Amino acid sequence: MNTKHTIPSDEDLTAFIDGELTAEEAARLETLANENEAVAERLEFLSRASLPFERAFAPLLTEAPRAKLEKMLAAIPAAESAKSGSSPAFATRRRFLGALAASLIAGIAIDRAVLGLGRSFSAKDENSEWRAVVADYISLYTRETLAGPVPTADIQAAQLGALDEKLGLSLSPEAVSLPGIDFKRALLLQYDGRPLAQIAYLDPETGPMALCIVRSDAAPKTPDLENRRGMNVVYWSNGSHAFMLIGHAAGDRMTAIADGVSGEGHRVSTTRNN
Repeated sequence: MNTKHTIPSDEDLTAFIDGELTAEEAARLETLANENEAVAERLEFLSRASLPFERAFAPLLTEAPRAKLEKMLAAIPAAESAKSGSSPAFATRRRFLGALAASLIAGIAIDRAVLGLGRSFSAKDENSEWRAVVADYISLYTRETLAGPVPTADIQAAQLGALDEKLGLSLSPEAVSLPGIDFKRALLLQYDGRPLAQIAYLDPETGPMALCIVRSDAAPKTPDLENRRGMNVVYWSNGSHAFMLIGHAAGDRMTAIADGVSGEGHRVSTTRNN
C-alpha cells in the first residue's frame, strides 16, 4: 500500500521527534510535513509540548506489576527502529506510552494516551495552546492517580514554596484551598521553556481537578469558561500570570470555585514583590 500521503498519528510524530523512526520513515514524515500544513502544525505543537509526563505518572509505574507488564510488552511485535536497543526502558515518550497502555491492560486506570486525539489550534494563540497541552495531560488522571492521604499543612507549604521563586507568586495552603475538595500535591512542571505550576486536587464528587499557573504577559482577562477533553476549564489572567482551573465538575460549579480562587482580594493572583 502506498503510504506516502497517509496522515501520521501523534505516536508516529512523537517517534519522529524522538528520533525513533528508520531513515526511510523519517524522510517520509519530513516530506509530508513540508507538503501538508496540518501535519507541520501538529508536529510543531508536539515538539513544543515539554511537560514531564513520565515524572507525573512515576508512582503508577512503580506500583505496576513490572514483571507481568514486561512479559506483555515483549509479546507485542515491535517495528525496527533506527536506534533499536540504544535507549533504556521508558527512556522515550513512545516507550512510556507503551508502558501506560500495558498498565491499562493490567488494571491500572489511566484515562487516555498523552498524545491522543487533541483538537487542533492556532500556534499564534499561545494562551489557548498551553491550556490544550495541560488538558491533554490532566485527561490522564483518575481517582487512583491521586489516591492516598491528604498531605499535612507543612508538606503542602513546602511543595507550594518550591513554586514561589520560579513563578514569582506567594502561595500558601490557605490561598489554594478549595472548599470541600482535597489538596493532593503541587508540582513544578515546564511548558515551552517556562515554569508551570500544577496544584492537583481530588473532588469526592467528580474526581481529579487541577489549578495550573504559568507566567504570561497577556493582558488581564476576567474568568471565562471552555470545554477541553470532556472537562470544564475556567481560565483568566492578571497581566503577569495566566491561570486555569480544570476538572470534571459542572461549568457553574467550576466557575464558582474559580471565583473563590481569583477573587477575595485575588489571593492566588497576587505577585510577590521582588
